[in-house]
Amino acid sequence: MLLQFLGLILVTSILLIGLYLLALEIQYRDRPGNNLVATVGQWQLREQTPTHYQLVGEMELINRTAKLEIMVPQVSAEVKLLSGGSLQGVTTQIRIVSCHPDEKARSDDYWFAYIVKVGKRTTIDVHIDIHGADLSQLKTAWVQVHYLTYGPQGRITKTRHVVVPFQFPDPAESKNWRSTPTAEVLPIRTHLLTELDSPVDVVRRYVSPNAKPGDVVTIGESPIAIMQGRFRDPQEIKPGWAAKRLCYLFLPTSSLATACGLQALIDQSGTVRVLAAFLVGAIAKVFGKPGVFYQLAGEQARLIDDVTGTLPPYDQFIVLGPENPQQVVDLIQQETGLAAAIVDVNDLGAVKVLAATLDVAIPMLQQALRKNPAGNADEQTPVVLIRPL
Repeated sequence: MLLQFLGLILVTSILLIGLYLLALEIQYRDRPGNNLVATVGQWQLREQTPTHYQLVGEMELINRTAKLEIMVPQVSAEVKLLSGGSLQGVTTQIRIVSCHPDEKARSDDYWFAYIVKVGKRTTIDVHIDIHGADLSQLKTAWVQVHYLTYGPQGRITKTRHVVVPFQFPDPAESKNWRSTPTAEVLPIRTHLLTELDSPVDVVRRYVSPNAKPGDVVTIGESPIAIMQGRFRDPQEIKPGWAAKRLCYLFLPTSSLATACGLQALIDQSGTVRVLAAFLVGAIAKVFGKPGVFYQLAGEQARLIDDVTGTLPPYDQFIVLGPENPQQVVDLIQQETGLAAAIVDVNDLGAVKVLAATLDVAIPMLQQALRKNPAGNADEQTPVVLIRPL
């Protein structure tokens, strides 16, 4: 009896220890460590001469880790310039200046390890000086701010990408109206849209000078997502078991045919939903019903653009679909008075309307966009103005 009693205690102890370890694992997975993020901040060109640009950005580091402090031992930055001509002879110099609320920056620009307390934030200034004999062809600066976080998950290097445009087209230059059976359409050239922009400001700047009452403004789904900051660096995506294996079963041209692309969908829709959609979709395909996976896996399954899916520098990222598209078009109409729609159009004549204000005639819109007037290359015309006949 004693041996049975001791055995029961041993088994119970093992079960309790196992349950405790399982609870710790669940808690660990549900509570991300080192959750310190950098904001896109505010950026401005403080100086712009033919031979010298000075770009300054004010960014924040925010600790969103529950109950834990995060240290920032290192911060650095690099910049990639995009230009319409050669960059030979063009040089860049970068300074990171700490603007901590309780510490003074060192005069030698040394970044000393700093603790960001729970729920607190600190500020950094990024100064970029660009010199060259002729900088008139510079189009964009792609800034990468690297910051090392030190906390419960050890040392983790993160990167905040910021794209800052230098050139802004004149709205009056958009004159290439095209005729369709239902409407006149005008592709409108803009600057390279970034996370620093908002859809309302873009419409005010480029569309309103060309628009008349009754016109409809359409914006591509990827530009909207980019302005919302919904693009991810593949280096920061960690594909799981399902993504690494299922990606081989998609067509090579699909944005889900890579482990990172599929993992981006899993992160949005959840592993269980994507696995269930794949199993049901595979069965449906056997019975001659393709496309069921995309119906079940969520809206993002059709909208994700993998690497190379957009124009530089976003061709290096995975661009997700936009968030709350209906809210975006309603706000555009409220602020500008123009009917609006967010669309996904390709060169094969497929037109998908993600969201539209109530006064938009969807059949007219689809007919007007069928030839994809915005283009899928580097036309940089993400906005199309439609004037119904």
